[in-house]
Amino acid sequence: MEIALKKEIVTNKTLCRVLGVAIFIILTALGAFVRIPLPFTPVPITLQTFFVLLSGVFLGGELGALSQLSYIFLGALGLPIFTNAGSGLSYLLGPTAGYLFGFVLASFWLGKSIKYSQNNLFGTFAILCTGDFILLSSGVLWLKFIFGYPLTKLLLIGFIPFIPADLLKALAATLIYLRMKSRIKEIF
Repeated sequence: MEIALKKEIVTNKTLCRVLGVAIFIILTALGAFVRIPLPFTPVPITLQTFFVLLSGVFLGGELGALSQLSYIFLGALGLPIFTNAGSGLSYLLGPTAGYLFGFVLASFWLGKSIKYSQNNLFGTFAILCTGDFILLSSGVLWLKFIFGYPLTKLLLIGFIPFIPADLLKALAATLIYLRMKSRIKEIF
């Protein structure tokens, strides 16, 4: 009986992948409700980027990107899952749209790049910071497109204010990933 209790149940990898994508859709949506509005920018600080980073490194490039695309798709359909309970196609034309599409790019890139992290703290942290850079850069490019501001102003409203919080989120994601990576690789 003791052996039966210690033995793990063999999991269906397809089911685990589907559940993983669904979990990161939900986590990204919940992360949108943890927000800190900044008075000088239309873009708030949210917890979403933390889950975007984790979706890429845990699910891999394709599934991580799929989780983020699915999140955007569900919000565009009308579910109030964007920041400030926003939803609809019009939200994808607003000031945060570039960041949303940056979620997809960052998650994909992280999933493909994490294997080069050397499985150490610095390497993993550097890869996650680069993914966050991709995300923030996508947001700044979109802000340039809709507002036409000069680069200095764009960096002041769409990039620099987010660096301290994003460094903390990248560090937390690094520590979680390093702690759980062997178990996650068994599942996915």
